[in-house]
Amino acid sequence: MLEVGTQVPDIALLATDGRKVNLGRLRGLTVVYVYPRTGVPSAAPIEGWADIPGASGCTPQSCGFRDHHAELRRAGAAEVFGLSTQDTAYQQEAVERLGLPFAILSDAKLHFATALGLETFEAGGMTLLKRGAFVVEDGVFIMVQREVSDPGANADEVLNWLRTDRVV
Repeated sequence: MLEVGTQVPDIALLATDGRKVNLGRLRGLTVVYVYPRTGVPSAAPIEGWADIPGASGCTPQSCGFRDHHAELRRAGAAEVFGLSTQDTAYQQEAVERLGLPFAILSDAKLHFATALGLETFEAGGMTLLKRGAFVVEDGVFIMVQREVSDPGANADEVLNWLRTDRVV
């Protein structure tokens, strides 16, 4: 289960930069924000998307981490990643369109989510991850955020935790 102090599962995830990333094997501090999905501007949104609590806000969440990327790095993050269940090709469009300076990890087969018991929901015939964030240090979860009430402010919340609440 996803709890502070537990080891990250030994699962490699495909990243939009072409790497296979195993969060459990990375050294240093890694910030990961979790989001359901980004929409494609030319495609119609999923029917009822705006009515699903916590579903909307993926682009503001990603842009917040983009805008605070340098500050997150200065606060100690060796790496920053987004995580969703879309395949890498789908995610790549968002990385390019939004100008993200970090990779997004794909858990399209839900191996990582299942191993951790991450909360999911169904929409548009897809299984999607509920929004959240976590910080890993040397393969161990040191911060877990299961609820994100304001996706656009999520990066600020994580940055504040790194600066003020992290025990060094």
